[in-house]
Amino acid sequence: MAELVFYAGTMDCGKSTLALQTDHNHSTRGRRGMVFTRLDRAGESVLSSRLGLEVPAIEVTDELDFRQFVVETLSAGVALDYLICDEAQFYSAEQVEQLAAVVDDLRIDVYAFGIMTDFRTRLFPGSSRLVELSDRVQVLQVEALCWCGARATHNARTVGGVMVVEGDQVVVGNTGATTPSSAVAYEVLCRRHYGARRTAETAGQEHMSSQTLPFNVPLD
Repeated sequence: MAELVFYAGTMDCGKSTLALQTDHNHSTRGRRGMVFTRLDRAGESVLSSRLGLEVPAIEVTDELDFRQFVVETLSAGVALDYLICDEAQFYSAEQVEQLAAVVDDLRIDVYAFGIMTDFRTRLFPGSSRLVELSDRVQVLQVEALCWCGARATHNARTVGGVMVVEGDQVVVGNTGATTPSSAVAYEVLCRRHYGARRTAETAGQEHMSSQTLPFNVPLD
C-alpha cells in the first residue's frame, strides 16, 4: 500500500541528503518518481544538499495543486510510483492534504522532508498538517549540534550574529560561515542557548571579552 511519510528534523540534520538518497534508491530499482522542493538554498527548481549534491526539481508555488498535477501527468502517459517532496515545511496545509489524496486516491508513495518548527519554535503549517496526516513520522537520527556541542533542537534566526524572535515566518537566509554581519542567517541551538539567545557569534564575543590580558614576559 502507498504511504505518506514525513521525515522531520532541525536544520543540519541531513534531510535534503536523505531526500536525494531516497530518490536514488527508488530510481535505481526501476521505480519512477518526481522531485519537488520549495525555496531551496541553491535557488529555484533544484534540490540540493550541504554536501554539494543536487538534482533538478519542480518548484512548489502557492498555486500548485499536487493532486491535479499528478493526475495530469498520469493522463499524459507518464508512469509515477513516488514523489519526493523536500522543504515541505513551506507547503500550505491544503497542499499537504493534496499529497495525502495522491497517496489514498492514486496509490502513489509520497516522501516528505522538512523541519518541524520555525525560528520562534512554532510549527510550520505544512509540518503541522504532515504530523496530523502522515502514515509515519520519522525523526531523523543524524543529530545537529549546537555551538556548545549539545544536541541542537531549535532553529534560530540571526541578524548580524544576534538572535531575533520576531518577524515573518519565512525569510530566506544564509547558513554559511561567511554570512555578512548585516545579513539574515540561521543556526541551530540547544534549548538552553536558544532560551538564553546565545548564538555562536555572541558566545564567541563573550568569551573574548572575558579573557585576561597575558602576563608581561621579558624578551630576554
